[in-house]
Amino acid sequence: MNWDDTAPTSDDTAGERLVGASADGEDQAVEAALRPKSLDEFVGQERVREQLDLVLKAALARGATADHVLLSGAPGLGKTTLSMIIAAEMGAPIRITSGPAIQHAGDLAAILSSLQEGEVLFLDEIHRMSRPAEEMLYMAMEDFRVDVIVGKGPGATAIPLELPPFTLVGATTRAGLLPPPLRDRFGFTAHMEFYAPAELERVIHRSAQLLDVEIDTDGAAEIAGRSRGTPRIANRLLRRVRDYAQVKADGVITRRIAATALQVYEVDGRGLDRLDRAVLEALLKLFGGGPVGLSTLAVAVGEERETVEEVAEPFLVREGLLARTPRGRVATPAAWTHLGLVPPQAKGPGSGQQGLFGA
Repeated sequence: MNWDDTAPTSDDTAGERLVGASADGEDQAVEAALRPKSLDEFVGQERVREQLDLVLKAALARGATADHVLLSGAPGLGKTTLSMIIAAEMGAPIRITSGPAIQHAGDLAAILSSLQEGEVLFLDEIHRMSRPAEEMLYMAMEDFRVDVIVGKGPGATAIPLELPPFTLVGATTRAGLLPPPLRDRFGFTAHMEFYAPAELERVIHRSAQLLDVEIDTDGAAEIAGRSRGTPRIANRLLRRVRDYAQVKADGVITRRIAATALQVYEVDGRGLDRLDRAVLEALLKLFGGGPVGLSTLAVAVGEERETVEEVAEPFLVREGLLARTPRGRVATPAAWTHLGLVPPQAKGPGSGQQGLFGA
């Protein structure tokens, strides 16, 4: 049984982009078909898979429920998929809900009281759960018990409610926001890393086979190189390239077809899209590479401050194209190179402008 009450997050704007890591309705439907069903099928995250395999096999050997699991990492790396695999490996049902959907302790009590023995409860964006529900979860995770408050004021009484053993799988994109008492109650924690291009190629080949799409090695490599280290983005780009190949070519995805298709969709060789390049171009062409304040940069791009800060900047910083400094945003030499522009200090002694990356 699924509780599909996931509330919108700050990543919703990113989800509207072809290279956004959040999933919309179409992505969720396709992911359900492409999702691996076991740890053996799961591509990447080798260390996490190895550790999780030991945890689950040990629990099965003891005839006990698995320890509570905390999965952290950026969107689109496979946290939900791993939660379903945990349930499948344990031969248990899974119930899915999200932190924003649990606003009151009563919401959580209703879910916990209906769990079956051994069931897996997947709690997405667990850091966004309300504080009263969070405090109830402490006792539920540790003692498999919750206290239900009946009545109000001086006449209120707490009725202890015993819970069957269950496994909580929490997922978060911001592990630092979890309070230590909650984090310490997880028996196993894992951080999901971004994927290497070779791993994404394996993801793309597997997805292409399931989607009945013909793709060669070079075509998969071209898509993988533009996927920002994220399987969800790789699968989304594969579907868009498939559409182009079916309409404009013979349906076979080669490097040339993939590159041409992604040029149509404005995704360049490093995975930057229109918004990313707009931020870099404004920073370089209007402000000489910075430093410039975030609000000023957002106005120059024609976007909200939060969109630039939360949607565009994280990937630009991770790629080493932009730096956040106390004085403002600064472009790196790699940004000038990527856009084919010349840094001010390299324009000659007569330019009269101080260099940004040296005297």
